[in-house]
Amino acid sequence: MLIDSHCHLDAPEFDRDRTAVIARARNAGVVAQVVPAITAASWPKLRALCTEVSGLYPAYGLHPMLLAEHRDEDLSALRELLQSTRPVAIGECGLDFHVEGLDAQRQQFFFDEQLKIARDFDLPVIVHARKAVDAVIATLRRMGGLRGVVHSFSGSEQQAEHLWKLGFHLGIGGPVTYERAQRLRRIVAAMPIEFLLLETDAPDQPDAFHRGERNEPSRLTIVQDCISGLRKMPHEAVAAATRANARQLFELPA
Repeated sequence: MLIDSHCHLDAPEFDRDRTAVIARARNAGVVAQVVPAITAASWPKLRALCTEVSGLYPAYGLHPMLLAEHRDEDLSALRELLQSTRPVAIGECGLDFHVEGLDAQRQQFFFDEQLKIARDFDLPVIVHARKAVDAVIATLRRMGGLRGVVHSFSGSEQQAEHLWKLGFHLGIGGPVTYERAQRLRRIVAAMPIEFLLLETDAPDQPDAFHRGERNEPSRLTIVQDCISGLRKMPHEAVAAATRANARQLFELPA
């Protein structure tokens, strides 16, 4: 049994066959998925989906790449939403310094405010950190009192260690299956397994065997296979450890 700690099943790419996608995931042994939001406009659809389908767990947040769609009032709306429902996390939030034209100061404002909300409501955070891992680490240190996961981790060994010391997990998905990802593979092979989470980021970030295709949560088994080989651990041991990590961090039911 596997838990996909980051999967955008509410995305329009799944509108035509979402039921079949979920069925394939369950048949592959993916028993649960955490589904992070990216905009305030997406929260109602996400909430409805996770209410209707067993094994889907929502996180509510504002993605840094969708900065143009965010309004200051969305932060107040998020606090109001949390008065009536408890998601498993705040996110997807964070910083993205890869995309040109995104206002770094404005990103930092929304990131800080979402971290404050997570701290106030005692929720973990799901963090996006593309070309911005140092800035994310500095922010987490400055804010304090937080826990969560840096999803699709792509930083250095030193950055990974800083995150573990802050109590943060690393979300690992399709990129680890590419042979050229040598640094990431070294990190995954040697890291403390108690900070490892599996993810697909579907419909994005397909594995090396499905380049250019829409990603699916059923392919989490390919990530598991790769990590099992890198760590020289039985598949069942990787599944059990990462499943326990996800359940503990997100307070998922057994």
